[in-house]
Amino acid sequence: MSSDVSIWLQNQFYNRIAGSLLPLSWFAPPAPRPDQLSIPEGTLQLQIVSHCWQYSHLAMFQLSSLINYPPQRCHLTYTLFYAVEDTAMLALIKRFAAIDIRTITWDFRILPKNELFRRAIGRHRVSLDSAAHWIWFADCDLIFHKGCLDSVAEAVSGQQTGLVFPDHEGITDLLLPEHPMLNQNLNERGTIDIDTTLFHRNTISKAKGAFQIVHADVARAVGYCGSIPLYQQPSERWRKTYEDTVFRRVIGYEGVPVNVSGLYRIRHAEKGRYAKDSSLSRIRGGIRQATDKTHRE
Repeated sequence: MSSDVSIWLQNQFYNRIAGSLLPLSWFAPPAPRPDQLSIPEGTLQLQIVSHCWQYSHLAMFQLSSLINYPPQRCHLTYTLFYAVEDTAMLALIKRFAAIDIRTITWDFRILPKNELFRRAIGRHRVSLDSAAHWIWFADCDLIFHKGCLDSVAEAVSGQQTGLVFPDHEGITDLLLPEHPMLNQNLNERGTIDIDTTLFHRNTISKAKGAFQIVHADVARAVGYCGSIPLYQQPSERWRKTYEDTVFRRVIGYEGVPVNVSGLYRIRHAEKGRYAKDSSLSRIRGGIRQATDKTHRE
C-alpha cells in the first residue's frame, strides 16, 4: 500500500470515527466548555499563525498589510513558520523583521521542511505555548487590510465560544502570473498594497483551513491534533490540512460566524508550493482555471 493511500485511509478513519463510533476522549484531552472560557480584560492579545513555502510573492501582501494597516484596538503576535531553503521568503522576513510596529510582535520560526509541510505540527506547538487570548490559524495568502484586525478584536469581545470564523472575504478572479497585481513595485515604505475594487465578496459558510479563530483557552487545553500521530508526522511534500475537520470535532466547536471587515485573498492560478512545470503543477493549474471559468459562467 502506498504512503498516500495509507494517509488517505487514516484521514477517513479520523474524520468518520472520532467522536461518533469512538469517544473523543480517545483522541484528545477535553476542551473547556463555553462557561469555562475566560473573557479577556484590557488590550486583546491576538496571535496569527501562518505557514509559508515558496509563497513569498503572496506573503509579501500579507506582511505589507500588517505594516500598512497595523491594529489599534489589539496587540498582534504574528507567527510565521518557514524553512531556510526558501531563500526568497528568508529575504522577505529579514526585511520586515527590521520594521518596528508598536502593536505587533514579530515571531518568525524556522522549521525543517518536512515539519513545515504538515501545518498541524506548527499549529500544535503554538497552541501549547501561546500567551494570546485568541489565535487565528491562517494561511500566508490572506491580506489583513484596513480595519481588519480591529474588527476581529471587536467581533470576539465578550464571545464565550471556542471558535469563530469570518463570515466573508474579498477575493479576486483567478489571476495568471503575469497579472499586474502580482507584478507590482514596492512603494516608498517598502511595501505593496491592493486595489480593493478588484475584489468581490465571497461568503464563508464554515470554519475551515485559514478561517479558524480559536479561543486560546481551548487551544492550550487541546492543542492541534497533538494526540493523533498522523497529524504530527512530518511529510516529504506539502499536505492539505485535512486535520482541520478532526480538530473542530475534538474541540467540540463548529464555529460561530462573525463580521470581519477588510479581509482579502488573491486567487492565483500558479501554485508556488509545487514544483514549477511539474505534472502535478500543470494538472492542478488546469483544474483551477477550468473550475474558475465554469464558476464565472
